[in-house]
Amino acid sequence: MSDSPKGFDWPALMRVAYQQLGLKPEEFWRLTPTEFMMLLGPETGAAPMGRDAFEALLARFPDTSQEGGDD
Repeated sequence: MSDSPKGFDWPALMRVAYQQLGLKPEEFWRLTPTEFMMLLGPETGAAPMGRDAFEALLARFPDTSQEGGDD
């Protein structure tokens, strides 16, 4: 038995495309993966780190040189 990913769940993707999005098969197959993901709507995951959060993280953990250079 392999632990490698199985790839796309094509039947599930086609069900979403045809039933929920109302796409025709030829429309679905012409889409790029990025276009299809955009049609599905906004991601529900965490938003990328904003500049303010990055600056706070940088202030808390400043870059330092391990070699004692002019950083």
